[in-house]
Amino acid sequence: MKKYKLEIIVFLSGAIGMGLELIAARVLSPYVGSSNVVWTSIIGIILASMSLGYWIGGKKADKNANIDILSNILLFAALATSLIPILETFIVKQFAGMIDNLIIAAILCAIIVFSIPSFILAMISPFAVKIKSKEDNEIGSLSGRISSLSTIGSIVGTFIMGFVLIPNIGVSNINIAVTLVLVVMAVLVRENRNKKNIYETIFLVCIMLILIILGKYIFKISNPDILLDTDSQYSRIWVKQVSTDKTTYKTLQVDTGLESYINKETGEMGAKYLRFYDLFEYFNKDAKSTLLIGGAAYTYPMHYLQKYADKTIDVVEIDEKMTQIAEEQFGLNISEPRLKIYNQDGRSFLNYNENKYDTILIDAFKGVNAPFELTTYEALINAKNMLNDDGIVLTNIISSVDGKDSDFIKYEYSTYKAVFDDVKIFMVNNKDRNDEQNLILVGIKGNPEIDETKFQEYEKYLDMEVAEFETDKQIVTDDFAPIGN
Repeated sequence: MKKYKLEIIVFLSGAIGMGLELIAARVLSPYVGSSNVVWTSIIGIILASMSLGYWIGGKKADKNANIDILSNILLFAALATSLIPILETFIVKQFAGMIDNLIIAAILCAIIVFSIPSFILAMISPFAVKIKSKEDNEIGSLSGRISSLSTIGSIVGTFIMGFVLIPNIGVSNINIAVTLVLVVMAVLVRENRNKKNIYETIFLVCIMLILIILGKYIFKISNPDILLDTDSQYSRIWVKQVSTDKTTYKTLQVDTGLESYINKETGEMGAKYLRFYDLFEYFNKDAKSTLLIGGAAYTYPMHYLQKYADKTIDVVEIDEKMTQIAEEQFGLNISEPRLKIYNQDGRSFLNYNENKYDTILIDAFKGVNAPFELTTYEALINAKNMLNDDGIVLTNIISSVDGKDSDFIKYEYSTYKAVFDDVKIFMVNNKDRNDEQNLILVGIKGNPEIDETKFQEYEKYLDMEVAEFETDKQIVTDDFAPIGN
């Protein structure tokens, strides 16, 4: 083991370095989201930091490369990772609120929080090559072996971090573990263990522990409304308690998006747009079975089951932990016989499931950051084929009807018109057509019978229908999807 200690350090450092990208995405997501813009910023900044670290590390190694300096590098890397929780609260949260431009905010946050640990970790490989070269003259083979080990470590770290650690122990605990692993490596690799070095190491470890504890404490104090901060395989999830002058709500936040909320006192769903989904019974009086794509906190399924005793609902929610949170935090009864849950990707369900429904509700979009695979002609053809005769699709979209923020609805309207026999748009809020808001897009198959007895109940929603809507946008396809993330 001692013979291969440098190889082990390079391997673990590679795993930690790549893991930082996944950690960065989760740390930044509640403040700037997890769109393509944010991922691009994270990857670009970390790669730039690593490139600089390789270069500077190589120059430093040429001047003086020994195992004890490498030990110090590992300690400084540990110190940098221990700062992440504090930087999240003081820097990321503040910058995200101050800077309107998402690209600038994401880049600055990534630089301040993750550039330094990425830079330091990248210095390890050139130091390892230089130290190892003293006993191995085949520099080309040695350099290739070290690079290969670092890359393999990155691959293993990515898989373990993404598939095992993040969904099971969470980013906060991973950050602690990464700091401790770096400290342990620094201690074990050191050859000169005099009293001064021991005291310095103990002092640094104490500083790191204080920083970690302080970071957790400051986060809790700064966010007293957060009841649950957890990670799933797909997202960082916050359950919050938000009080207004009139009532208190329990909310579910994924990234920067408010996905669901309920009145904590009455248990009623709070999102106004969800009530427009009930229009399905007006447009099709014979509707009995419903599919909802996108469960989140399951506030609409709970409302549906309570209101319609003679109907069934299936819910497709890709994130199993979301279902667990809905049960534990929002009162979902998963044993309800009229409810069936599929923890599956929505597009995959549309592609391969052979169930038939009278109504399909799509609620998987987060503003313009929609999963493009649910917006396309091909996806909607599958949805139409999954409908019974005279079935209906209702989709929640965030867009303006006209103006600079109207591209989303215009693309989708063109696509729905190409698939369905009739298409309608409803504004959820009585706002100017140029204001961004929830829009309900309705695609109708065939000619379902309207339930005129429900007109008075839904008149205020029906009055919100958009009249004289025009679009010059082309159809969205799997090959051409200019919306989404």
